[in-house]
Amino acid sequence: MHTAPFEPATRLLAGPGPSNPDPRVIAAMQRPMLGHLDPDLHELLLDTVELLRLAWRAPHDALVLALSSTGTSAMEAGIVNLAAPGETIVVANAGFFGARIIELARRHGLKVVELKADYGRAVPNRLILAALERNPQAKLVAVVHAETSTGVEHPVSQLGAALRETGHQALLMADCVTSLGGVELDFDAFKLDYAYSCTQKCLGAPPGMAPVALSARARERLVTRTHEPPFTLDLTELERYWIQRPAAYHHTAPILNIYALHEALRLVHVEGLEQRWRRHRVAGAYLQQGIQALGLRLLAEPHRQLAPLTAVLAPDGVDRAATQTALLREHGIEVGGGLGPDAPAMWRIGLMGHNATEETAERVLTAFEAVLDRQHALAAA
Repeated sequence: MHTAPFEPATRLLAGPGPSNPDPRVIAAMQRPMLGHLDPDLHELLLDTVELLRLAWRAPHDALVLALSSTGTSAMEAGIVNLAAPGETIVVANAGFFGARIIELARRHGLKVVELKADYGRAVPNRLILAALERNPQAKLVAVVHAETSTGVEHPVSQLGAALRETGHQALLMADCVTSLGGVELDFDAFKLDYAYSCTQKCLGAPPGMAPVALSARARERLVTRTHEPPFTLDLTELERYWIQRPAAYHHTAPILNIYALHEALRLVHVEGLEQRWRRHRVAGAYLQQGIQALGLRLLAEPHRQLAPLTAVLAPDGVDRAATQTALLREHGIEVGGGLGPDAPAMWRIGLMGHNATEETAERVLTAFEAVLDRQHALAAA
């Protein structure tokens, strides 16, 4: 047992998340802590909601708040609040997190209609709409807007409008874990009904909270549902704490994480959402061009490539894990590997939030080139 204080090394977190927060976000967590029932904190909650509404581009009749949990919990919250056991959900599965939606839906007794795409591709919207036509009883259709396991962006903006045109009453649920704050995302214009994210990626705060947004249609589902979701994930109960006043106790909220989220959202607002999206696009394009200049291939189809997350295929003869270890130990850079048993050998590089700059991309590229050059030299010796 070590009794000395833990002193972690400084890392550039350039993997699939978490990302390095802006120093101002970390500083916000050093402010005096209030109690979770303090009226001053309740004012901060309402301000955080309005900043989140701007980040989501959600209308005023949408319910916006943040769960005291991870993005996976927000995924589960959507399933258990908006569909009952025995009801049908259509899921576009194009990677690890599409598969996780399916797993959670099945655990809660939903009937799953799975539409699967190969790694690096997205499920075409026409197949999703065709599946809904075959399953008129479906209550939910779920897609991953930004698939963290592959770097693929789903054309969710086109799907929402097309779904509404059919007149189908299924609600559209979108995983925006790696898109909120870093990829063009308009909850209202995209016709989303339930969207969820997390704090540790493009928003640039520490992990521990999960922003969600519900449309007026989804809120109506909360009112008319006949099943009870788990208390900790019940969005109507959480609304009583986050929105309604006087606030009703639900749980002891992570106060310092709320400070961090508020500051991160404030910085998003100061920068400007469209400028932030552009910064992520520029940094991502710089990295992806540099990766290809090294002779490496990207996993995602070019027209579906995310900016904040780049999946790079490891070439034959290169030790993927050894490369990650060298980047971490010799250069202080964390990158991710493949996720899931079916994933090809790859590295996943994230340029998110505070890290979404050309300078950060150049540092990653320089380190990659040095490590790969040494591996090639050793292989040739």
